[in-house]
Amino acid sequence: MSIRKAVEGDLKCVAELFDAYRVFYEKESDVEGAEHFLAERFKNKDSELFVAQNESGKLIGFVQLYPLFSSTRMQKLWLLNDLFVQPEYRGQGVSVNLIERAKQLVKDTKACGMFLETGKSNEIGNNLYPKTGFILNGGSNYYEWNS
Repeated sequence: MSIRKAVEGDLKCVAELFDAYRVFYEKESDVEGAEHFLAERFKNKDSELFVAQNESGKLIGFVQLYPLFSSTRMQKLWLLNDLFVQPEYRGQGVSVNLIERAKQLVKDTKACGMFLETGKSNEIGNNLYPKTGFILNGGSNYYEWNS
């Protein structure tokens, strides 16, 4: 398995993974919408997307991060927004390797860190993230406003 930065030529394969990711979070399947959304990310260069590729060249997972800024730290900060591995490849270290690549992005860009959000019911993620060095921030409240 290898981890590499996604390129536009990966778009169709990544869109299928992205669609499966969205379905995991109980959204309607929409591969065409996923492809359009990701094409915009590539075009606008407003996210960093890394893919996991198995020995036969099949894309089996991805991680997508968005840049933010911490005003109090006066530095760049990354949001690890999306992480997904095909179910048949879970438990093989793919997610850990994707997270390690995300950590390298933080270091390479001299950012102060990264954060993520996952559902309380996401047992896989809630077991994975502490094992990869993430600390649950119990000192903050998370608020959301939707239009």
